[in-house]
Amino acid sequence: MNSSLNRFILCLGVALAPLALAAASGDEVVVVYNTRVPESKAVAEHYAKRREVPPDQVIGLALPTEENMTRAQFRNSLERPLAEAFSKRKLWRITAQTIRDTNNRPVQVEWTVSESKIRYLVLCYGVPIRVTRDENLEKAEAEKVRQEFRRNEACVDNELMLLPRIEQNWLRTGPYQNHIFGTTNTALLHPTNNVLLVSRLDGPTPEIARSLVDKAIEAETHGLWGRAYVDIRSTPDPAFKIGEDWMKGAAEVCRRLGFETVVDTNAATFRPEFPMSQIAFYFGWYDASVSGPFARKTVEFMPGAFAYHLHSYSGASPRSDSRNWVGPLLARGVTATMGSVDEPYLGGTPDLAVFASRLIYSGFTFGEAACAAQNVLSWQTIVIGDPLYRPFGTPAEELHKKLEADYSEYLQWSYLRLINVNIANGVPPVQMAAYLSRIPLTKESAVLTEKLGDLYSQLGKPSSAIEMWERALALKPSPLQRLRLRLTLAEKLPEQSREQEAVEQLSALLKENPDYPAKADIYQRLAALARKLGKEEAARAYEDQSRNAAGK
Repeated sequence: MNSSLNRFILCLGVALAPLALAAASGDEVVVVYNTRVPESKAVAEHYAKRREVPPDQVIGLALPTEENMTRAQFRNSLERPLAEAFSKRKLWRITAQTIRDTNNRPVQVEWTVSESKIRYLVLCYGVPIRVTRDENLEKAEAEKVRQEFRRNEACVDNELMLLPRIEQNWLRTGPYQNHIFGTTNTALLHPTNNVLLVSRLDGPTPEIARSLVDKAIEAETHGLWGRAYVDIRSTPDPAFKIGEDWMKGAAEVCRRLGFETVVDTNAATFRPEFPMSQIAFYFGWYDASVSGPFARKTVEFMPGAFAYHLHSYSGASPRSDSRNWVGPLLARGVTATMGSVDEPYLGGTPDLAVFASRLIYSGFTFGEAACAAQNVLSWQTIVIGDPLYRPFGTPAEELHKKLEADYSEYLQWSYLRLINVNIANGVPPVQMAAYLSRIPLTKESAVLTEKLGDLYSQLGKPSSAIEMWERALALKPSPLQRLRLRLTLAEKLPEQSREQEAVEQLSALLKENPDYPAKADIYQRLAALARKLGKEEAARAYEDQSRNAAGK
């Protein structure tokens, strides 16, 4: 490794050094399945095997087979049996502790978890998702809760995050303030601090649920690589400012920590024809059901990818591959996601900037980052994915060297992240372009060659940029990366009076993508190019094709 690379790797290592955290272990996990759903046990056994969960920590309970369960069913068949099993199997210990005032005088006695071997709870496919509203549960104290929060329906998972408080008789109406929201200290994410880290392995099929741990382990081994896409609504409504700030914060975290980051600021979501290639992260809002690029047949989620769409009911039907967002995202290959099973109100949804920061920069596990990002619990958020998943636990420099030694296909992404981190830390793009052009791997990588073209374009070298983008096309880009390259070339070539080549790029695009959602627009662009080339007959033919494609 040459001296310049050592210098840049040092920058990468300093910028991305995770906190010194203990490795997550299957010993810290309890897995729960529904004995009335045979597939539920299969998912549990697969997860336990992959994560080496002790057999005594895999628990089957007879639960309703529907997605909903009543408050009584939740209490009698899940919550209390689970807490009793933890105590009986000596997974935790609940004892009486005296709460004292500032003068050290006893105030009250509180039953709480004083010791715990476990931190995580994994619910498997087949375990109910929602606790339905119980009109008989309302208490006098509920009158202190704001009117809109006087509800006791909740996500099963989110309710179980407060299982360590089971003997404290806490109020079940409305959301419960998460006292460790935003923490950077993973030691606080523990049952002895009144919180259990809960997520589930679920989705439209048991096979999808089972695969979540496999994809997580792959990403832990090779790294989570790809691009970040953030969809900001740009709404002027001050009521939605907090959501806008979360989106912007998540985008900035991804950008500064080295991910090629695309931010859409249009009021609508990403358009269906948008070439969303090689997705590592997606944060967006606010469609009721899956839309845009995610509604297409091909979605390029990278191994380990996280995707989240903020909507009041995004997680209402996680076992559907077409309704809402969580289920369709899982069906299309995402590894981890979150959503809401019922109306949470905006302030009751996860802070995405906190989530991205804790996962990427701090090296938290998925379960830890998801908990730290929630300012309320006992509410509506569902977290789906392996809670032990820790994609950024390996220091960047160490992982880069490992990928080099393995001749890994992911090495190109490590270089891309290295380039982006250095630019984010003030290294001039001209310097990084020169560096990138000297890396031997660049000549073999569509990812790095496209980036070099982008840098040349930024530096005002359009001919060199076009040359790199054309070269990237010949280096086996992914289908949607190829689509993006062709669109970019079709836009830039005419600026160099190369209209015929732009025609060839758009024609190739249509041939490679027969179901392209914006065919009418492409034909209109072809018509305009044909006229510039003096081909009026061809232009009229393209216009006819545009009308046909638009259904006019």
